[in-house]
Amino acid sequence: MRILMIGDLVGRPGRQAVQKYLPDLRREHDIELVVANGENSAAGFGITPKVVKELLAAGVDVISSGNHIWDNKDMMPHMDDETPVLRPLNYPKAAPGRGAVMAKGALVVSLQGRTFMPVQIDDPFMAMDTLLADLSEQPRAIVIDFHAEATSEKGALAWYVDGRVAGVVGTHTHVATADARVLPKGTAFVTDLGMCGAIDSIIGSDPGPVLERFLTGVPVRLNVASGPSRFNSVLIETDDATGLAVSIRRVDCADTE
Repeated sequence: MRILMIGDLVGRPGRQAVQKYLPDLRREHDIELVVANGENSAAGFGITPKVVKELLAAGVDVISSGNHIWDNKDMMPHMDDETPVLRPLNYPKAAPGRGAVMAKGALVVSLQGRTFMPVQIDDPFMAMDTLLADLSEQPRAIVIDFHAEATSEKGALAWYVDGRVAGVVGTHTHVATADARVLPKGTAFVTDLGMCGAIDSIIGSDPGPVLERFLTGVPVRLNVASGPSRFNSVLIETDDATGLAVSIRRVDCADTE
């Protein structure tokens, strides 16, 4: 099975990058499942039903998320319906939505880290243990989007589930890392997918307000940057017989116009 995992989409430039590159990538690489992190896809904060439809029409199958999933209240009524948008699995059970979904025979999981993150949530390691223990049948593959700040926490989770899932990909920092590999027991891992967003930016945001924050210490609303975009992702190939990874490689594109 070939699974494309796409990094954090930041506003309109991120969505446009998906619309531009994804259709050709699906055909070129015979991709069966596409997962994208959409928690910043609506004007940089949260996601809306309109944006969800836009991403599904572009070829995304499942939309994962993280700490910004609650930023746009328009999405809240749809978190418990069949819309393939995930909130992190390790939020309290009383939270709306779900943290995992079956798609194309694979189980897609959204998890959120706790180190340096603003929200107090449940242990992602134990949440994953519970999910795996409760599976009634083995999916073709299991992939995890681990939305976390600390690189060590991302690596720790990947090693913790090595041999039990096909892939663990990190999101949240919006900076693509060069460490994609298959761990010894068959789990593909990369510390961070990167982002789909404006190239001339600070992790997708207009540099001006970001600099003002750092130089003054005063809270300033950030704006999504504009201009040419980059598209960051990894392609994971799995073995249907084992459900584990055969390979992982970066698939990165950028506007040159």
